[in-house]
Amino acid sequence: MALYGDKVFFATGDAILVALDAKTGKETWTTKVAENKNGYYMSLAPLVASGKVLVGASGGELGVRGFVAAFDPETGKELWRTYTVPAPGEPGSETWPAGDQWKTGGGSIWVTGNYDPDSNLAFWGTGNGGPWMGDRRPGDNLYTASTLAIDVASGKIKGYHQYNPNESWDWDEVSPPILVDYKRGGKTVKGLIDVARDGYLWFLERTDGQINFVDGEPFVKQNVFKSVDPKTGKPEVDPDHKPGTGKKIAFCPSHWGGKNWPPVAFSPKTRLLYIPANENLCATFTAREVEYSAGGPFTGTTSTLELAPGADHIGEVQAWNVDTGKRVWTHTYPKSPNWGPMLATAGGLVFSGGTNDRMFHAFDAATGKLLWEFPTNSGIIGQPSSFMVDGKQYVAVQSGWGIDSRAMQARLNTQFPGDYPEVPEGGAIWVFAVK
Repeated sequence: MALYGDKVFFATGDAILVALDAKTGKETWTTKVAENKNGYYMSLAPLVASGKVLVGASGGELGVRGFVAAFDPETGKELWRTYTVPAPGEPGSETWPAGDQWKTGGGSIWVTGNYDPDSNLAFWGTGNGGPWMGDRRPGDNLYTASTLAIDVASGKIKGYHQYNPNESWDWDEVSPPILVDYKRGGKTVKGLIDVARDGYLWFLERTDGQINFVDGEPFVKQNVFKSVDPKTGKPEVDPDHKPGTGKKIAFCPSHWGGKNWPPVAFSPKTRLLYIPANENLCATFTAREVEYSAGGPFTGTTSTLELAPGADHIGEVQAWNVDTGKRVWTHTYPKSPNWGPMLATAGGLVFSGGTNDRMFHAFDAATGKLLWEFPTNSGIIGQPSSFMVDGKQYVAVQSGWGIDSRAMQARLNTQFPGDYPEVPEGGAIWVFAVK
């Protein structure tokens, strides 16, 4: 949810934006953001920026046309709407050369964006194309699998970086980059840092408009990109690992990515970026033709999940120095993926859950040493948060396994019976005092 002035805002699963009175809880207004029966829904918290309430709609696997929209916080009136797939004649439309495919082109919004008040730009990550197979929609397909810089005043797209042109691996790059300045060549870069599902750690530069590429390298096994253009960041794709209709293609990382939606954390004290990574996971896609039907599945793909040969673990917590671009430490989980959002504290700790043993972990932020862990009722895919009451510091987290973490666990247990048993689902909030 978002809190602004005297109102609480939240986005519903059937694509309605709701405003409540913060003191009484009474509904003050609702606004229909998109048509749910056509596949639109919302899975994010609203972003309040420069006096506007911003949301985006999900549904890229259902053939939607993604967008970000802004609303008046007092009335719920829509102020602007910016589509992430351009219509004919709009900038980027030349990357959709085949008929009306842009109407069902995907590019949905799954995760809340970031906001830079200095430039009045909001940065949003966009999802896969529709359908999943790029050979069914020729072209680079802007602005799927991208980060967009959107002017909050007007809704105009001022800049973008596309990670995977003609995206064909379901690598939704929906996590917005963190706004962290870093050093390169003795100079300070006004940074955007994205830990992407495609398995690359991308260092970008934010400006008052365009987004510039600085560098990028894999943080997990990656066999799709042969290289990355040093000027533009555009990858050269190995055709042997690009899915297509009527073919069965293997690739790494899997369609769940080197990191999925769980957020990274950054500590200005250590200058380290903390990543909930999944290593050694690959996938196959077997693609077929699929017809669009409003609100129905629009992927055209059957997938498998596989472990890379010789793999001895999956889940990792990685720490990277943003100024050197080098990995500093790694903690591995031998028998679990990692679906744990990260929290870095000023006291030199890093908290995270994400594992199938239901533990909540605390690491030394500088060295990666596991300092403490505690068993909860379920697996933790909630975001840890920290707060202080009467001079005492607390850390709170929701424990409740499910969604993609459950699906990945089930596939691993099918492949390795008994090694990845079902994790009880939860829904409990745990609060710990920091002594």
